[in-house]
Amino acid sequence: MQNLINLLTQKTTLNKNQITNILKLLDEGATIPFIARYRKEMTGGASDDELRDFHEAYMSAKRLLDRKEEIVNLLTEREQITVELKNAIENAKTMTELEDIYRPYKEKKNTRASVAIKNGLEPLANMLQSAKLNKKEFEAKAKTFVRGSVKSLDDAIKGAKDIIAERFSDSAKERNIVRDMTLKHGTLEVKAGKSFDEKGVYKNYKNHSEKVAFVPSHRYLAIKRGEKAKELSVKITIDSERYLETLKRYKLRDHMGSSKAILFEAYKDGFKRLLFPSIEREVFAVLKERSDLAAIGVFGKNLGQLLMTPPVTGKVLLGADPAYKTGCKLAVIDENGKYLDDELIFPAPPKSDYEGSRKKVLELVKKYNIKGVAIGNGTASKETQEFFAELNKELKGALKYTVVSEAGASVYSASKVASEEYPDLDVTVRGAISIVGRVRDPMATLVKIDPKSLGIGQYQHDVDQKLLERKLHEGVEDLVNRVGVDVNSASASLLSFVAGVGPKLAKSIVEYRETNGAFKAKKELLKVKGLGAKAYEQLAGFIRIRDGKSIFDNTGIHPESYAVAKELEKLSDISDTKALAEKFGVGEVTLKDIIKELAKPGFDPREELEAIPFKDDLTDISMLHEGSTVSGVVRNIADFGAFVDIGLKNDGMIHISQMSQKRISHPLEVLSVNQYLARVEVISIDIEKGKVGLSLKNI
Repeated sequence: MQNLINLLTQKTTLNKNQITNILKLLDEGATIPFIARYRKEMTGGASDDELRDFHEAYMSAKRLLDRKEEIVNLLTEREQITVELKNAIENAKTMTELEDIYRPYKEKKNTRASVAIKNGLEPLANMLQSAKLNKKEFEAKAKTFVRGSVKSLDDAIKGAKDIIAERFSDSAKERNIVRDMTLKHGTLEVKAGKSFDEKGVYKNYKNHSEKVAFVPSHRYLAIKRGEKAKELSVKITIDSERYLETLKRYKLRDHMGSSKAILFEAYKDGFKRLLFPSIEREVFAVLKERSDLAAIGVFGKNLGQLLMTPPVTGKVLLGADPAYKTGCKLAVIDENGKYLDDELIFPAPPKSDYEGSRKKVLELVKKYNIKGVAIGNGTASKETQEFFAELNKELKGALKYTVVSEAGASVYSASKVASEEYPDLDVTVRGAISIVGRVRDPMATLVKIDPKSLGIGQYQHDVDQKLLERKLHEGVEDLVNRVGVDVNSASASLLSFVAGVGPKLAKSIVEYRETNGAFKAKKELLKVKGLGAKAYEQLAGFIRIRDGKSIFDNTGIHPESYAVAKELEKLSDISDTKALAEKFGVGEVTLKDIIKELAKPGFDPREELEAIPFKDDLTDISMLHEGSTVSGVVRNIADFGAFVDIGLKNDGMIHISQMSQKRISHPLEVLSVNQYLARVEVISIDIEKGKVGLSLKNI
């Protein structure tokens, strides 16, 4: 344990006391959201993100220590361990450094060097490496090894060189030099592959090169996708001649015998045949990992911004899933998101039944007092928007609409979750419910859908899928727990993200609620089958009960602090938090959190963010010209730019260079998913392709 703590003090910014406390909490089964929210005194107030980073470092450190132990045991069994080697292993700070140390001792099968060793040429290799003999003397020695499988002098010298080549490629020092040189000064070179399409998506990469150190993640992932499709070929190059000259100067400076020319040939072969190809593979892996993490990071931030979009509360809403031939599916939900009714209209071609569609919508509006419409942005969205814009004029602005991304709606509608929630509804109606749910409560609706289906990622299918799934799950978990969950209305999908719950327990909570009615107090959760004291400790602070027996149950105050909260309620002056914390025997940070919750029971942090905009106008690409200003909603963000829904079939695009007068390194510095842009300038229009270029630079 002490080795682990020491390693974590080197890898993180936390002190030993904080690290010891966090490890203890994790060992006891505490979740990251619980530790971040309710054990701040033990962690020094570390945030969710800091604790997630710590957990990554913790898992990495454990793997490193386990591998060290494994290597020491292997070398001990083979009687190869020495005090010096053991110290080097124990002092290794990274897995790469450790594997470099172990590499010369790995058992190798059927390499050219292993065959030469089997043929008894290792002593000759040692003579060559010492470079004490001149060429004539070395060749004389080499002749004495011509026997058995070694048929000639050339075979003997070649075998000795093969052994030295492998030794050289296994040298930790040389590997580190070449690795560092490649990462800092190497060049990524891209050429046309066997299936290259001159007019295809990879046309700009036909003869592309850039420094390894600066290649952006989105470009690297695009290049590797092109390589997989055999449209591109990719390699890494360095100034190998300069390296070899330096090697000759320093590696052979003390070897004056003429056999050093043979020795240098061995080193050169080791570099070109073994060492550099190995390092190239390593660097490709580093670039892939770096790109994966960057792409997943952007995806995670986009998802977080999407999920944190404020819900539209207190309104009955209508969801519209547009289509041409099959019509526009409508679904009505009440103020709490409960399904009320559905209908089918045909406002778009080929039927273009405006009057029939108008009549049905007006009947629904009158019956349920509908106050807003959410329209999916897919097929026939433009015509559907035109229909509702006309209807809104007739109703004098009483039925404004908003356009939402319908990405993933069809995935949800055909899912097991949807069939369990709405077993008697057609999949098309479920899709409309998903669309309107993105306005009513984006978080509750979207957690039911695989994030990769939400249209907000960047090369999400090219990154490490297990890492992507884990990172996104962690991100959603942190957001859900930051907001809190109404246990009496939440779906099993949403409840599953609450700290300490998970899918199985979430279903048990919903089943108990359906059988026994709404929960009146948090402690009633202990009656749920399979929900024990530990799970209750973890989840209780993140659950909300809107109309429960205690006002505390509608706050983020943990039940373990209810007694303190009751005492605070009795006081008229709570300004001296330090004295009060000492009086009640709690940490001052925890006390301040309790006071904050008491000030705003039922507070939803999403309320402080920009609401989803509703509108009554529409945009047509034929009406646009360069210099026009339009409004829109940011739908997706990538490394190179942002895609903005301005009411057209295709989203407009703001390139990163058009986002600010100042230089920015990433679009996320100035924009966020679902952000409403009241004014954005049109700088280019391609009517044929339906593409619009946008800018914020002069706004």
